[in-house]
Amino acid sequence: MCALAQAAAPYRLLDQQAPDFALRSSGGPNMRLSELRGEVVLLAFYGSRCGQCGPQLATLDRLLATYRPAGLAVLAVNVDDNQDAAHSFIAAHRVALPMLLDPGKSVARSYRIDNLPMLLMIDRAGAIRYAHRDFRAANEALYVEQIKALLDE
Repeated sequence: MCALAQAAAPYRLLDQQAPDFALRSSGGPNMRLSELRGEVVLLAFYGSRCGQCGPQLATLDRLLATYRPAGLAVLAVNVDDNQDAAHSFIAAHRVALPMLLDPGKSVARSYRIDNLPMLLMIDRAGAIRYAHRDFRAANEALYVEQIKALLDE
């Protein structure tokens, strides 16, 4: 019941500047959000025990392949305590988007993540414009609509 109440509550950081962060990537350099200013950024929070996280990341990977030339960036932030589980999940879900590690959950706390998967869409100026607290395959059409609107601004 508590999860339903959280999912129904409005996301409190909408239209505010996205908190900057730097996180270690699972297979590459550290990433800093502020380095992506000027691009539309999708910030996806996920965990290895989340049933819908894998399908959402696959969808985001397809969207990145389509809209990267127009200025889209996608970052996936893993919030697992167990880094072995995080690395196993990453190995099982081969995607091109950067997979960042937040084992201390400091970034998740700064973004007030209350559900997994959770997707935030950040505009070119760095403001959080859309928040999605779950994933269904039908969400892809809404994601595309919102991405296009942000890219066109």
